[in-house]
Amino acid sequence: MNTSTPTSSSIKGGEWLIKESNAIESFSPEDFNEEQLMVKEMCLQFLATEVLPIANRIDQLESGLMPSLVLKAGEQGLLGASVPEALGGLGKDFITSTIVNEGLGGGFSFSVAISAHTGIGTLPILYFGTDEQKQKYIPKLASGEWKGAYGLTEPNSGSDALGAKTSAVLSADGKHYILNGQKCWITNGGFADVYTVFAKIDGDKFSAFIIERGFEGFTQGPEEHKMGIKGSSTVQLYFQDCKVPVENLLGEIGKGHIIAFNILNIGRLKLCAAALGGSKMALNTTIEYAKTREQFKTAIANFGAIKYKLAEAGIRIFAGESALYRTSKWVDDKETDLANAGKPFNEALLGAAEEYAVECAILKVHGSEVLDFVVDEGVQVFGGNGFSDEYNISRAYRDSRINRIYEGTNEINRLLTVDMILKRAMKGKLDLMGPAMAVSKELMSIPDFGNEDDGPFATERKSIVNMKKSILMVAGAAVQKLMMKISDEQEILMNIADMAIETFVAESTLLRIIKMVEKQGESASRIQIDIMNCCLNEAIDKVNKAGKEAINSFAEGDELRMMLLGLKRFTKSTPFNCKDARRRIADHLIAANKYPW
Repeated sequence: MNTSTPTSSSIKGGEWLIKESNAIESFSPEDFNEEQLMVKEMCLQFLATEVLPIANRIDQLESGLMPSLVLKAGEQGLLGASVPEALGGLGKDFITSTIVNEGLGGGFSFSVAISAHTGIGTLPILYFGTDEQKQKYIPKLASGEWKGAYGLTEPNSGSDALGAKTSAVLSADGKHYILNGQKCWITNGGFADVYTVFAKIDGDKFSAFIIERGFEGFTQGPEEHKMGIKGSSTVQLYFQDCKVPVENLLGEIGKGHIIAFNILNIGRLKLCAAALGGSKMALNTTIEYAKTREQFKTAIANFGAIKYKLAEAGIRIFAGESALYRTSKWVDDKETDLANAGKPFNEALLGAAEEYAVECAILKVHGSEVLDFVVDEGVQVFGGNGFSDEYNISRAYRDSRINRIYEGTNEINRLLTVDMILKRAMKGKLDLMGPAMAVSKELMSIPDFGNEDDGPFATERKSIVNMKKSILMVAGAAVQKLMMKISDEQEILMNIADMAIETFVAESTLLRIIKMVEKQGESASRIQIDIMNCCLNEAIDKVNKAGKEAINSFAEGDELRMMLLGLKRFTKSTPFNCKDARRRIADHLIAANKYPW
């Protein structure tokens, strides 16, 4: 791995699995420019001054409160980061818009409302609308004057979005589509002005429509009482002979799935960003409490069991943001490449997001599960107080749970991760066969201990290479053995997905550290190196466990024994004292009184 000179632009989606990446090319939070840092600080300040002081009022669904906050955010430009200036936005790059999602991610229900408005509430019209539709709706959405929502889910179609029953037929005079059906779990549904709603024209052509509050035949149900994100408006939408002007058809007839799935790719990455923002806020709260809460005549932050929790939260956040911004830069670069090749604005970003759909799915799973870990351990550190509504950590705990469900459940995203990699290979976009065969050949040969790399982080880089080999070995053998039946073996597919998730995140973390050490030296990066080593050791163990479960599920006899030996070879780790490293990390977090990176 050459870390001294950059080569070409970003790699193809999924290609990290079969190639070594260059640390110099790997973007990380240390690369934020001055403007991006200012944007992030502005978001955090908005939460501190406008949102967090009234979190209880927000959760009580005080009438008009959330819409007024959305409008305030719009007045500060926080809603239009990804909207072109010609349509009333700021026209910022993809990385900056991701920073906004992360920066506002610690705002509990407000974060959900903002993410829904700027994502699924705005982007379908921005990317798929006609010029007339964009001119009519986008400036008002970017300013916050109008609020956006999105209607896809139905009572009997959650993960199976294309199984929707809402219907649309053209009126006799050809001026309207008549919609009948209902949508559920609609975020911002109680106050939105503009909705992107999906229905089947003539019962089979899955299509999208722009529906305004006030359209004849369109009503909403009462607010849902939810486990968490209580301040987020969530209602059902009802369409009873709802008249939608034909000019409000969004995109092409029968192509609604293209809108839904492309928007989800971006949404998954942005959900990871918001989840990591929420994780940082929760960890900061937990650190502050651990320093002030005394038991046995000392602050509980001094206990090893508490230090473990603080450090592990910090490690997982650091690893997650390493993967998030590495991918964000890829999307940003690809968008630029497509734009330079003549693609219009909307096709450039959608094409970029589609290219990295695998990574977006990985990020969604990892980011949401990091948040769940951080808030769960946060409640544990707070002890009995964590179970009280008086403390924000209980709100963070309740609010986090939904993230593993929406934007595609984590189970669906795990299955998609493997499915999309295999489909890319079958389409010739990703050469998996050659590397997989090379790994198979390596298993049959005597290990080669010659020509060992002795460069910086050589052992760690070899571990990542070997983790990738283990994925190729398990996935290759599973596909060969099960063939078309593999889609029915969801447990095996999720094992492989877990191997891929752990490897991608660990590699992203290692690349960030290599780059950091080259820039500021090993001594100044000591704590971050500890983070990387803890992350890598944990990832190797998880890859081994998931690989073993998968192999035991489909292999037998000599093949089983050979593959288990191969997995053992590929998941060897160098002994490392994670306990002491975590204590150093925790001490650093405690001294900073927050997540400091």
